[in-house]
Amino acid sequence: MSVRIAPSVLSADFRKLGEEIAMCDAGGADWIHVDVMDGRFVPNLSFGVKVIEAAKKSTSKTIDVHLMVVEPENYFDDYVKAGADVLTIHAEAAPHLDRQLVRIKELGARAGVALNPGTPLSAIEEVVHMLDLLLIMSVNPGYGGQKFIEYSVDKIARARFLLDQAGSSAALEVDGGISRDTIQRCWAAGADTFVAGNAIFGAASPQAEIAVLRTRCVEQA
Repeated sequence: MSVRIAPSVLSADFRKLGEEIAMCDAGGADWIHVDVMDGRFVPNLSFGVKVIEAAKKSTSKTIDVHLMVVEPENYFDDYVKAGADVLTIHAEAAPHLDRQLVRIKELGARAGVALNPGTPLSAIEEVVHMLDLLLIMSVNPGYGGQKFIEYSVDKIARARFLLDQAGSSAALEVDGGISRDTIQRCWAAGADTFVAGNAIFGAASPQAEIAVLRTRCVEQA
C-alpha cells in the first residue's frame, strides 16, 4: 500500500498560491487537496472555480477537490471542467449518493464520499462498490488547524475493513489534524492518503515536511 500526501491549500499563502502549489509539487506531494466551502454546509467560505484552474496550471499532480457544500451536484460540471481529478461529496449533504456518484464518473472524474466524525460508516455501505475514494474526517469540517479527534483511528480501521470486504480499490483518505504525531496511527489503521494543511504550510520547510510525513508511514510499514 503506497502513501499519498495531499497538502491542503486552505493553509497556503493565498497571495502566492501558484508558487505554493508548485513548491509542494516539487517537494514530492502526491495530490493537491482543495477545499470548497459554501458557508452553509460548513461555517466558512473558500475556493471557487478560479482556484481550481490556477491549481491545475501549477501542478501535474492529482487535483483532489473536497466539496463541503449543500447541493453538490450544482458544482460538478464547472469544477471538473476547471481541472478537478477527484470530486468528494459529503454523505450528509448528498441524499442521492448513487445518482451523484454516477454523474461525477460520467464527467470523467473520480468519485469520493466524505463522512463527518459523527456520521457512521453505514451511510456509504450501499454505494461502497462505486467509490474511488472514502474520506474520513478526523475533525469537524469548516476550519483548518483543528485538533485531531482520537476516535477517528478506530473508524479508519473499520473503514479499511469495509473496503477490503467489498473488494474495493478506493483510496482511504483522512483529513483533519494530520501531523507527525497522528499520521502513523492513521496509516497503521489502514489509511493510505493524508490531507495535511498546517503541518505542511506551517513548517519551516514545507517540502521537507512532506518527506517527514511520508517517512512516518514508511517506518510503520
